[in-house]
Amino acid sequence: MERINSKQNQTIKEIKKLHTHKGRQKSGEYLIESWHLVQEAINYLNLNQVVTILATEDQYLAHGDDLSGENIIVISDEIAAELSDTSTTQGIFAVCKIEEQSFNVQKDSGAWLLLDNVQDPGNIGTMVRTADAAGFAGVIFGDGTSSEYNGKVLRAMQGSQFHLPVIRMNLKKAMEIFKAQHVKIYGTELNPDAINYQDVQPMDNFALIMGNEGNGMNKDLLKMTNDNLYIPIKGNAESLNVAIAAAVIMFRIKS
Repeated sequence: MERINSKQNQTIKEIKKLHTHKGRQKSGEYLIESWHLVQEAINYLNLNQVVTILATEDQYLAHGDDLSGENIIVISDEIAAELSDTSTTQGIFAVCKIEEQSFNVQKDSGAWLLLDNVQDPGNIGTMVRTADAAGFAGVIFGDGTSSEYNGKVLRAMQGSQFHLPVIRMNLKKAMEIFKAQHVKIYGTELNPDAINYQDVQPMDNFALIMGNEGNGMNKDLLKMTNDNLYIPIKGNAESLNVAIAAAVIMFRIKS
């Protein structure tokens, strides 16, 4: 077990860079924070994927029995505050390897959620957690969707990213793969020509695309779907939050 007390330590400087896309790309690693996420990583990732765990003295004393065999660094409270991207640090972190995940619709059959240019971290995290809860096979982050390694997105996913595949992929390419395997693809849009989601019979294998918070789905993608769904608005609200809409549809059409 190593101890580091200086914010100027080179290891700490390198870990802090993991808050940036460039830093993650260069190192092939990302940073998670909070005991809940660290525990989920230990429970669900391979041992070699959890590179280092950093914890303050208090956090190490609280959770040290669950960290045996891990590469552990005990850090000062000042370093914890330096590494955290929240106003109040939870004092425990893990550096994890970024593992490239391949997508094969034959091998990974089931229901898939596709995110088209979704940018709000809270919405993304809520949708990934809901897909996990609804029994989806995985989630595909399309072009323009915020990074799955962004700290806010990681916190919002609450560990569901360790329970099902989260893959970054061009959605046109993903849709072509689904079509080749005769998997039905549903888009979502506020359009009177779309289908009421309640009229869809629950099924096991399909793809559901949710679009950008303000602009909806990309028009080119809408043309590639089998059907496009909408949720009837009964009150005076103009529309539903994208994460709420995704939850309503996911639990309705997933058998």
